Amino acid sequence: MTANGSDTRHDWTVEEIVAIHESPLLELIGRANAAHRRHHDPNRVQKASLLSIKTGGCPENCAYCPQSAHHREVDLTRDRLMDPQKVVAMAATARAAGAERFCMGAAWRQVRDGDEFDAVIEMVKGVRALGMEACVTLGMLEPHQAERLAKAGLTAYNHNLDTSPEFYGRIVSTRIYQDRLETLAAVRATGIELCSGGIIGMGETVRDRAAMLHVLANFDPHPESVPINALVPVDGTPLAGRGRVDPLELVRMVATARLVMPRSTVRLSAGRSDLDREAQILCLVAGANSVFYGDTLLTTPNADIGDDAELFAALDRPERTGHPTTAAE
Repeated sequence: MTANGSDTRHDWTVEEIVAIHESPLLELIGRANAAHRRHHDPNRVQKASLLSIKTGGCPENCAYCPQSAHHREVDLTRDRLMDPQKVVAMAATARAAGAERFCMGAAWRQVRDGDEFDAVIEMVKGVRALGMEACVTLGMLEPHQAERLAKAGLTAYNHNLDTSPEFYGRIVSTRIYQDRLETLAAVRATGIELCSGGIIGMGETVRDRAAMLHVLANFDPHPESVPINALVPVDGTPLAGRGRVDPLELVRMVATARLVMPRSTVRLSAGRSDLDREAQILCLVAGANSVFYGDTLLTTPNADIGDDAELFAALDRPERTGHPTTAAE
C-alpha cells in the first residue's frame, strides 16, 4: 500500500517486480486474486473479438510475426484493407456472439493519411454505433492521427511493448523502443485508452518480463488494458523453433501484472488455445479479466468457440456429474 492507503503505484523498481514474479506460486496467486477482487467484479470476464482488417506485407521484421514481409517462408495470404461495411457487419456478428469489444488490426508499420486511414475512421464509427467498444492496432501514428481517431470515438489503441527495452533489439530491428513509447504518448494525450502489453516465450529472461511490466506500471495513469501473450511459434518466422510456454509461466505473468497494475484490465491473449480449461481458469483467478473470443487472433489460432462456451458455462454455474446426493444418503 502507498502512504495514502492505495495499492496503485507508479514508482515500481524492476527488482521489486522480479521478487513478486518469483514469489511462491500459491502466495502469488492469492495476493493477485485479493488485489483483483478489490478493484474488479471477480465474476466478470469481458469478451473481445479481434479481426485482421489488412493482412500481411508489413515492413517491420518482428521475429514472432507471420505478417512480416521479411519472413518469406511463412504460408500466409496477403489481403488488402477490408471494406468498412464488411468490417462493421462482422462486428455485429461478434456482438451477437457475446463480444463487447471489437478490435481491428492492420499490418502497417505506421498510419498514413489518405483513403485507407479514412476507411479505418469509418470502421471505428460503425463499431461504436453498434454500442461496442472499438480498439485498433495500426502501428505508429502521429498526434494529429490520434486526434482523428479520438474524434471518431475510438475506445482504445493497442500498441504492445512486446518485451523489455534491453531485449527488444533481438526481436525487432526496424524500429526502436522509443518509437513505441512516442506512439503511446500521442494516444494518451488525446484521452484514448491505452492497450499495451507484451509476449512471453521469445527467449527473454524473467528480468526482461519484469522490465517490460516496469515500463507499463510506471506510466501514470497505468494502461487501461494490458494484454499478456504467450508466443505462438509460426513456421517460417525466426522464432518458429521456440517451445510452447509452460501454462504456469503465463499464470505468474498475469498475477504479476495484476499486482503492479491493480486497476487495469488484464487480457489473456495469444497462446490461450494451448491452455486447457483449468489453466485458463487459474489465469482468471490470478487476475485476468478479459479474453479474446473467436477462432483466430489476427493470423494465429485462438481457443475454439465451442470450448469457450463450455468454459463460460463452467464459470457461470456449478458443474454436476452423476446423480446428486442427498442428506438421507
